[in-house]
Amino acid sequence: MLYRVNLLNFFFPIDDNLYRIREAEALKNHWKVCWLLLLLSAVVHGWMAGLGLGTQPISVNATAFSQLQYEMTKFWFVLGRIGFAVLFVLLVLFVPSYIFYLLTGIPYKKLLIMQQIVLFIMLMERVLWIPLAVFWGLDWHVSPWSFGIIASYFTAKTWIIYFFGAISLFQFWIIWFQARFICYLADVSRRWVWTGIIFLHILYWILAAALAVTDIHLLGGWFG
Repeated sequence: MLYRVNLLNFFFPIDDNLYRIREAEALKNHWKVCWLLLLLSAVVHGWMAGLGLGTQPISVNATAFSQLQYEMTKFWFVLGRIGFAVLFVLLVLFVPSYIFYLLTGIPYKKLLIMQQIVLFIMLMERVLWIPLAVFWGLDWHVSPWSFGIIASYFTAKTWIIYFFGAISLFQFWIIWFQARFICYLADVSRRWVWTGIIFLHILYWILAAALAVTDIHLLGGWFG
Protein backbone atom coordinates (compact mmCIF):
# COMPACT_ATOMS: atom_id res chain seq x y z
CA MET A 1 0.00 0.00 0.00
CA LEU A 2 1.23 3.50 -0.89
CA TYR A 3 0.51 6.33 1.54
CA ARG A 4 0.63 9.92 0.28
CA VAL A 5 1.42 12.38 3.04
CA ASN A 6 -1.07 15.27 3.17
CA LEU A 7 -1.16 17.22 6.42
CA LEU A 8 -4.49 18.92 5.79
CA ASN A 9 -6.28 15.65 5.02
CA PHE A 10 -4.71 13.83 7.97
CA PHE A 11 -7.30 15.02 10.47
CA PHE A 12 -10.33 13.72 8.55
CA PRO A 13 -10.42 11.17 10.09
CA ILE A 14 -7.27 10.50 12.11
CA ASP A 15 -7.91 6.80 12.74
CA ASP A 16 -8.28 6.10 9.03
CA ASN A 17 -4.95 7.75 8.31
CA LEU A 18 -3.26 5.90 11.18
CA TYR A 19 -4.48 2.61 9.74
CA ARG A 20 -3.20 3.46 6.27
CA ILE A 21 0.17 4.57 7.66
CA ARG A 22 0.51 1.34 9.65
CA GLU A 23 -0.28 -0.79 6.60
CA ALA A 24 1.72 1.30 4.13
CA GLU A 25 4.65 -0.36 2.42
CA ALA A 26 5.81 2.88 0.80
CA LEU A 27 5.43 6.58 1.53
CA LYS A 28 5.19 9.49 -0.87
CA ASN A 29 5.60 13.25 -0.41
CA HIS A 30 7.13 12.96 3.07
CA TRP A 31 10.34 14.77 2.09
CA LYS A 32 8.39 17.38 0.14
CA VAL A 33 6.29 18.03 3.27
CA CYS A 34 9.50 18.49 5.28
CA TRP A 35 10.63 21.23 2.88
CA LEU A 36 7.20 22.88 2.93
CA LEU A 37 7.20 22.92 6.73
CA LEU A 38 10.70 24.39 6.71
CA LEU A 39 9.49 27.16 4.40
CA LEU A 40 6.34 27.71 6.49
CA SER A 41 8.38 27.95 9.69
CA ALA A 42 10.76 30.47 8.11
CA VAL A 43 7.84 32.58 6.87
CA VAL A 44 6.03 32.50 10.22
CA HIS A 45 9.09 33.37 12.30
CA GLY A 46 10.23 35.96 9.75
CA TRP A 47 6.77 37.52 9.82
CA MET A 48 6.79 37.60 13.63
CA ALA A 49 10.21 39.26 13.62
CA GLY A 50 9.11 41.75 10.96
CA LEU A 51 6.18 42.75 13.17
CA GLY A 52 8.62 43.39 16.00
CA LEU A 53 7.49 40.48 18.19
CA GLY A 54 10.24 39.54 20.61
CA THR A 55 12.17 42.80 20.20
CA GLN A 56 11.51 44.15 23.70
CA PRO A 57 15.15 43.71 24.86
CA ILE A 58 16.42 45.89 21.98
CA SER A 59 13.52 48.33 21.73
CA VAL A 60 14.63 50.16 24.88
CA ASN A 61 17.72 51.39 22.98
CA ALA A 62 15.97 52.10 19.68
CA THR A 63 16.09 55.88 20.15
CA ALA A 64 19.89 55.73 20.36
CA PHE A 65 20.15 54.22 16.86
CA SER A 66 20.47 56.17 13.64
CA GLN A 67 18.06 55.24 10.83
CA LEU A 68 20.71 53.07 9.19
CA GLN A 69 21.61 51.37 12.47
CA TYR A 70 17.94 50.71 13.18
CA GLU A 71 17.36 49.11 9.77
CA MET A 72 20.50 46.99 10.10
CA THR A 73 19.46 45.90 13.59
CA LYS A 74 16.04 44.93 12.30
CA PHE A 75 17.59 43.05 9.36
CA TRP A 76 19.88 40.99 11.58
CA PHE A 77 17.07 40.32 14.02
CA VAL A 78 14.79 38.98 11.26
CA LEU A 79 17.66 36.93 9.81
CA GLY A 80 18.40 35.47 13.22
CA ARG A 81 14.77 34.51 13.74
CA ILE A 82 14.69 32.79 10.34
CA GLY A 83 17.85 30.89 11.29
CA PHE A 84 16.15 29.86 14.53
CA ALA A 85 13.13 28.71 12.50
CA VAL A 86 15.32 26.36 10.46
CA LEU A 87 16.96 24.92 13.58
CA PHE A 88 13.53 24.60 15.23
CA VAL A 89 12.22 22.52 12.31
CA LEU A 90 15.25 20.22 12.29
CA LEU A 91 14.99 19.58 16.03
CA VAL A 92 11.24 18.97 16.07
CA LEU A 93 11.17 16.73 13.01
CA PHE A 94 14.26 14.58 13.25
CA VAL A 95 15.38 14.28 16.88
CA PRO A 96 12.13 12.93 18.43
CA SER A 97 11.58 10.69 15.39
CA TYR A 98 14.99 9.10 15.90
CA ILE A 99 14.45 8.67 19.66
CA PHE A 100 11.06 6.99 19.16
CA TYR A 101 12.53 4.85 16.38
CA LEU A 102 15.19 3.52 18.74
CA LEU A 103 12.66 2.88 21.50
CA THR A 104 9.76 1.41 19.52
CA GLY A 105 11.13 0.03 16.26
CA ILE A 106 8.49 1.89 14.24
CA PRO A 107 9.94 2.79 10.80
CA TYR A 108 11.68 6.15 10.97
CA LYS A 109 9.82 7.65 8.00
CA LYS A 110 6.46 6.85 9.59
CA LEU A 111 7.53 8.55 12.81
CA LEU A 112 8.61 11.48 10.70
CA ILE A 113 4.98 11.85 9.57
CA MET A 114 3.96 12.01 13.23
CA GLN A 115 6.43 14.81 13.89
CA GLN A 116 5.30 16.66 10.77
CA ILE A 117 1.82 16.83 12.27
CA VAL A 118 3.32 17.95 15.59
CA LEU A 119 5.32 20.70 13.91
CA PHE A 120 2.30 21.85 11.90
CA ILE A 121 0.24 22.21 15.09
CA MET A 122 3.06 24.11 16.83
CA LEU A 123 3.29 26.54 13.92
CA MET A 124 -0.48 27.03 13.94
CA GLU A 125 -0.24 27.89 17.64
CA ARG A 126 2.28 30.59 16.79
CA VAL A 127 0.12 31.96 13.97
CA LEU A 128 -2.89 32.20 16.30
CA TRP A 129 -0.77 34.02 18.88
CA ILE A 130 0.34 36.75 16.44
CA PRO A 131 -2.91 38.80 16.51
CA LEU A 132 -3.01 38.49 20.30
CA ALA A 133 0.48 39.98 20.46
CA VAL A 134 -0.14 42.68 17.86
CA PHE A 135 -3.54 43.91 19.03
CA TRP A 136 -3.52 43.09 22.74
CA GLY A 137 0.19 42.98 23.55
CA LEU A 138 0.14 39.45 24.98
CA ASP A 139 3.50 37.67 25.10
CA TRP A 140 3.59 34.01 24.08
CA HIS A 141 3.97 32.82 27.67
CA VAL A 142 0.73 34.49 28.76
CA SER A 143 -1.47 33.49 25.82
CA PRO A 144 -5.03 32.35 26.68
CA TRP A 145 -4.22 28.71 25.97
CA SER A 146 -0.99 28.53 28.01
CA PHE A 147 -0.49 28.12 31.76
CA GLY A 148 2.00 30.96 32.03
CA ILE A 149 -0.69 33.49 32.87
CA ILE A 150 -1.80 31.29 35.80
CA ALA A 151 1.80 30.86 36.99
CA SER A 152 2.28 34.65 36.93
CA TYR A 153 -0.32 34.97 39.70
CA PHE A 154 1.74 32.74 42.01
CA THR A 155 5.32 33.77 41.24
CA ALA A 156 7.35 36.58 39.73
CA LYS A 157 10.24 34.32 38.73
CA THR A 158 10.61 34.68 35.00
CA TRP A 159 11.91 31.20 34.23
CA ILE A 160 8.99 29.56 36.06
CA ILE A 161 6.49 31.67 34.12
CA TYR A 162 8.27 30.75 30.87
CA PHE A 163 8.20 27.07 31.80
CA PHE A 164 4.45 27.04 32.39
CA GLY A 165 3.98 29.35 29.42
CA ALA A 166 5.42 26.60 27.22
CA ILE A 167 2.68 24.27 28.48
CA SER A 168 -0.48 24.89 26.49
CA LEU A 169 -3.66 23.21 25.33
CA PHE A 170 -1.93 22.64 22.00
CA GLN A 171 0.86 20.77 23.83
CA PHE A 172 -1.70 18.55 25.55
CA TRP A 173 -3.20 17.66 22.17
CA ILE A 174 0.29 16.90 20.81
CA ILE A 175 1.01 14.57 23.74
CA TRP A 176 -2.28 12.74 23.16
CA PHE A 177 -1.63 12.51 19.42
CA GLN A 178 1.91 11.15 19.80
CA ALA A 179 0.72 8.52 22.29
CA ARG A 180 -2.17 7.59 19.98
CA PHE A 181 0.14 7.34 16.96
CA ILE A 182 2.82 5.21 18.64
CA CYS A 183 0.36 2.89 20.38
CA TYR A 184 -1.47 2.34 17.07
CA LEU A 185 1.68 1.47 15.14
CA ALA A 186 3.60 -0.48 17.78
CA ASP A 187 2.78 -3.21 20.27
CA VAL A 188 4.13 -1.46 23.34
CA SER A 189 2.89 -0.68 26.84
CA ARG A 190 0.60 2.36 26.87
CA ARG A 191 1.87 3.34 30.29
CA TRP A 192 5.45 3.25 29.04
CA VAL A 193 4.54 5.31 25.96
CA TRP A 194 2.72 7.99 27.94
CA THR A 195 5.53 8.20 30.51
CA GLY A 196 8.20 8.53 27.82
CA ILE A 197 6.31 11.17 25.85
CA ILE A 198 5.49 13.27 28.91
CA PHE A 199 9.12 13.07 30.04
CA LEU A 200 10.34 14.32 26.64
CA HIS A 201 7.84 17.16 26.72
CA ILE A 202 8.98 18.20 30.20
CA LEU A 203 12.52 18.40 28.80
CA TYR A 204 11.18 20.48 25.91
CA TRP A 205 9.39 22.88 28.28
CA ILE A 206 12.58 23.28 30.34
CA LEU A 207 14.56 23.96 27.16
CA ALA A 208 11.95 26.47 25.94
CA ALA A 209 12.12 28.34 29.25
CA ALA A 210 15.93 28.33 29.22
CA LEU A 211 16.02 29.61 25.62
CA ALA A 212 13.53 32.36 26.45
CA VAL A 213 15.64 33.60 29.36
CA THR A 214 18.86 33.29 27.34
CA ASP A 215 17.28 35.07 24.38
CA ILE A 216 16.59 38.16 26.49
CA HIS A 217 20.20 38.38 27.68
CA LEU A 218 21.69 37.69 24.23
CA LEU A 219 19.54 40.29 22.48
CA GLY A 220 20.30 42.82 25.17
CA GLY A 221 24.02 42.11 24.81
CA TRP A 222 24.17 42.12 21.01
CA PHE A 223 21.91 45.09 20.34
CA GLY A 224 22.16 46.94 23.63
